Amino acid sequence: MKITHVEVHRIDVPAADPPFSWRDGLGGSAPAGHGAVLRIGTDEGAEGVALFARPGAAAMLEDLVERVFREELIGQDPFQREWLWHRIWELDRIQELPLPTFGLIDTALWDLAGRVNGQPVWQVLGGFRRAIPAYASTSTFATTEEFLDVADQCLALGYQGIKLHAWGDARKDAALCLALRKHVGPDVPLMYDGSAGFDLPDAIYLGRALAEADYLWYEEPMREFSISAYQKLAESVPIPLLVAETSDGAHMNSADFIKAGAATFGVRVSTNLRGGITGAMRTAHLADAYRLRAEVHGSDIPNHHLCMAISNTTYYESLVTATTVRRERHVDDQGLVHAPTEPGIALPLNFEYGKELQRFVEGANG
Repeated sequence: MKITHVEVHRIDVPAADPPFSWRDGLGGSAPAGHGAVLRIGTDEGAEGVALFARPGAAAMLEDLVERVFREELIGQDPFQREWLWHRIWELDRIQELPLPTFGLIDTALWDLAGRVNGQPVWQVLGGFRRAIPAYASTSTFATTEEFLDVADQCLALGYQGIKLHAWGDARKDAALCLALRKHVGPDVPLMYDGSAGFDLPDAIYLGRALAEADYLWYEEPMREFSISAYQKLAESVPIPLLVAETSDGAHMNSADFIKAGAATFGVRVSTNLRGGITGAMRTAHLADAYRLRAEVHGSDIPNHHLCMAISNTTYYESLVTATTVRRERHVDDQGLVHAPTEPGIALPLNFEYGKELQRFVEGANG
């Protein structure tokens, strides 16, 4: 079997309704724009797809396919995912590929493999579980009272934990984290994500408050360029750190965080920031060798498959962006997410696709 075509299909990505915000200094939800689906096909009719829905995705992917990816992929064996994954890393030396584009080819090839084998990708990977608890991962709300009300709604809907994205002010965020613990009691798992908003002194201050409030993990308080800063943070606070979400280098970079003693809870894995399914699984196995967690980042469908395949992950992350909470469709009333059953990975229902992509959309195959 050989790859014969590599295509980019533009899709409309609507703006979030209602729009939402992140911490001070970061932009909020993106306006409407053009996303893209990467479609890889073969001489035997087997095909696979991967969704790229970030702002500017369509133009970015069209350029890369025209200049780089198509020439590299045509004529290759789609089942040589490992070789092709290494080849993308080789190309990155000159191209300096945007991090979210790194895993698109790999994800599409895993989708193709699942469809050829008649299995969802989490089973092709070996499979570990058929259900996982979900936590509610908030956007940033205006007041402490709004955060507390959202937490009440999430717990009533069945979510089994709450993660805060707050304002990016160490003192205010610490007070919020303590207030939430007091509000929900001692038994609800709580986590905090700093969205890289702090320097080391403020990260230490906030980390001590999180430890006092018995939070499960402390995620990305600083930009992930300085591993030595994270090493010092780990030495200074008792709260476990979850790291290496956005840093370049996938498993290679994650290894340095672990070696430095900076990943005291674990490392992040995802398809869109760790180099596709292959990069995510590599990182998860690395963390497992050190008896650390590999927490899956984001609630898109490829990461849904990762949650079912990775043994050392704890939760599915479900984004909550409005003060009136609606449970994500993949989360049931017990707060569980169940394993996909259709072959491959599937495109989400969120978007309108052309007829040529309909067979790839979730639900299209029963």
